Amino acid sequence: MRHTLFCVGSVLVSLLLAAISLRYVTHTWLLALIYSFQVHFALAALAASLILLLVKRHWYAYMLVTVAVVLLGHGILMLKAFEAAPAAAAATSRPILRLMSFNIENDNFENGARIADAMLASGADVVNILEAAPLKSEIPRLSKTYPYHIGCGVGTDGCDTLIFAKQPFLDQSVRSIGDLWPNRLVQVAIDFAGTRVNFVSVHLAKPYFDDFQVDELGDLKDIVAAIDGPLLLAGDFNSAIIDPHIQDFVRTSGLNTIFPEPSTWPIKAGKIGIAIDHVLARPPLRLTAVTQIEDNDGSNHFGLMAEIAIDR
Repeated sequence: MRHTLFCVGSVLVSLLLAAISLRYVTHTWLLALIYSFQVHFALAALAASLILLLVKRHWYAYMLVTVAVVLLGHGILMLKAFEAAPAAAAATSRPILRLMSFNIENDNFENGARIADAMLASGADVVNILEAAPLKSEIPRLSKTYPYHIGCGVGTDGCDTLIFAKQPFLDQSVRSIGDLWPNRLVQVAIDFAGTRVNFVSVHLAKPYFDDFQVDELGDLKDIVAAIDGPLLLAGDFNSAIIDPHIQDFVRTSGLNTIFPEPSTWPIKAGKIGIAIDHVLARPPLRLTAVTQIEDNDGSNHFGLMAEIAIDR
């Protein structure tokens, strides 16, 4: 009986480790979700391998433990790879810009007023809302605190992205990326403490929808490369930063984040889920903090609050 349990368990753990390891050989969109959960699945494989050792001390179980530890360790290193270097001294940074970014879910109409209240209480200078239809009726109230906005009838008839700001937009544009969804990229520029800050909001397709997300990232890479000066990019990427294509985009675009990024999905996982919503900055902007908004207000994502310094 112990031998049978060991054999069955070994096969299952081997299959899981093989699925994780495929990212180092090739990328297939069918396994995109596994790539985003590499740390979680490697940790599960490690725990299962240790249980197999209790069932039967065998060289194959030791090998499974070793592979799981390597995949877990490399996963953590990849998550940390884009952490922004701390400033040499506090005096080198200008005042902090506060950003709220939140995918509130398109059919979450019963919580629109609560989300608007949270925005007003946040103290954010810029608010980035995705799947923003539940806030459409709240725009007049929000405009008293945030007199400048784009989306939901301003700049675009759609209501997927809605950006609010306390300062006027120096520039603003809405465009499509990829071929799946229209008008899911919004770009604005704001003068903050005498510095022109470029802000881009993006909502990418799910990575297991064929290669649509790959095409979107290609377009986004070109757009980001064409923007001069300080850049802040936030939104719903539908993938963790550990995903191979997200890693390639962040690396080639010269963007930084924090480590560890707060989890935003799935809701039931709380703080031990994965971060598929991101806030990324390009120097001289530097993220000093990004935290999870603990009340999801009926959404299937947690929102994020970020503080951004401007290094001299």
